[in-house]
Amino acid sequence: MTPQERFPASLLISTLCLVMAAPLSHRAPGIAAGAVWLFSPSAQGASEKPNIVIIFADDLGYGDLSSYGRQDYTTPHLDRMAQEGVRLTDFYMAAPSCAQSRAALLTGRYPFRSGMYRNPSPDRAIDDMGIPASELTLAEMLKARDYATTCIGKWHLGHRPPFYPRKHGFDEYFGIPYSNDMRPVVLAHNEQVVEYPVAQSFLTRKYTGRALDFIERNKDRPFFLYLPHAMPHKPLAASEEFYTPKTRADLYADVIRELDDSVGEVLSKLKQLGLDEKTLVIFTSDNGPWHGGSTNGLRGMKGTTFEGGTRVPMIARWPGQIPAGQVIKEPVGAIDLMPTIAKLVGAELPADRVYDGRDIMSVLAEGAATPHEALFGMNGLRAMTVRSGKWKLHAHQPIERIGRYGDPWIDPRAPDGVTIIAPAEQYTPKSYPGSLEGDKPAQMMLFDLDNDRAEKHNLAAQHPEVVERLKTIWRKMQDQIQQRPGTPASPDILFLKGRGQVHPGAPRPLTDFLPAG
Repeated sequence: MTPQERFPASLLISTLCLVMAAPLSHRAPGIAAGAVWLFSPSAQGASEKPNIVIIFADDLGYGDLSSYGRQDYTTPHLDRMAQEGVRLTDFYMAAPSCAQSRAALLTGRYPFRSGMYRNPSPDRAIDDMGIPASELTLAEMLKARDYATTCIGKWHLGHRPPFYPRKHGFDEYFGIPYSNDMRPVVLAHNEQVVEYPVAQSFLTRKYTGRALDFIERNKDRPFFLYLPHAMPHKPLAASEEFYTPKTRADLYADVIRELDDSVGEVLSKLKQLGLDEKTLVIFTSDNGPWHGGSTNGLRGMKGTTFEGGTRVPMIARWPGQIPAGQVIKEPVGAIDLMPTIAKLVGAELPADRVYDGRDIMSVLAEGAATPHEALFGMNGLRAMTVRSGKWKLHAHQPIERIGRYGDPWIDPRAPDGVTIIAPAEQYTPKSYPGSLEGDKPAQMMLFDLDNDRAEKHNLAAQHPEVVERLKTIWRKMQDQIQQRPGTPASPDILFLKGRGQVHPGAPRPLTDFLPAG
């Protein structure tokens, strides 16, 4: 018996209202506190609901795809995806770091609203940071619409039990719960560790195989595949099929070629199963590049709020719904995916909270103007930048680069357990990914991104009226940020290790390896 047969739409709406009114302790797992929301009466039938696939690279730079200007290697599958859909040139993450950007994507809200203003990190004892039960995630919203849901890859929204993916709308989880350089590097299936130490060279291949299996198993019902890859986050690793040992200076290219191939396999599976026209596929990255990547001339990198830190590639494909071959320059962001998808599946988002994202389907399908007066670049508990039209204001003095620059430089987070395929070929700060040219960083810098996307020329003195307009917008947002009594400093790296080898046939609880709270 299907869920629709067990619960007709009218009964399901009534039941949800009663469930949301009940104490949290009486609710089923995955139903968020305060998430009062209903189904739209005009929602399509289950067979008409689009499948949703979000492929999320880690630290992929704006210039790391050949369709975005990379010239020393090609990404044919992603290039074809762009030719068959839409490529956005001004797509933004809410923040230039892992956890903040993921929280914003999955909730449609700037990360300070969910409390996800810094990265959880087991090897820095940042254990109390995680997505709260009160947040409604994209997975929870789709699961309540009878979608099969899975997260395959990097979670990084909390590594204690209350924050696990299956507590936040995902039926299944497989992956490393945080960054692939944070110790202990464990591979988890749901709440069990199934591999330690982890052979990172096979991560992209394993994640791809799991994704194809999930699509195959759920081809007859609507599904949400969230595929946040580990690569190209450091340490870089590629399988033997893509690693080129004779050319030792191009490990980054090897990793991206395998990532591109993974996208090709997902698209091929959808076509093979006749799901092409039923599936919205989105490819993007969580922030700008680390060393070895490319911003294609944008200033800054991961961890900075220059364009190189927050502007990322974004390609969307949905045959029959999104016209092929479009290049859209309207500024939109990852915060827009939640409300866009909610509208597509006929769900109303809760009225008891602020949603910063907007429905951008008309932008993707028709090239309509952005629905935003402004987009903000966050970092911690501060709104760092305001983008409005062609103008960008740096309300706080920006930084240009992250990392130490001595020579030689050794990454303190060396691979955990299994030696990666090319330890000597990892990139250092000498392989800086962005532009370092331009006026000296200062507070209240103003740039005309239509004519100066590299943010070289500060025009604040020439356009004081624009600065004042954007400062007014910025103050309104900054006033909404709930200041906390100081962000605790991150302790030194602890280099936590797992407890002996773990194989899939004898899994161990994740809490054996990580703080349980």
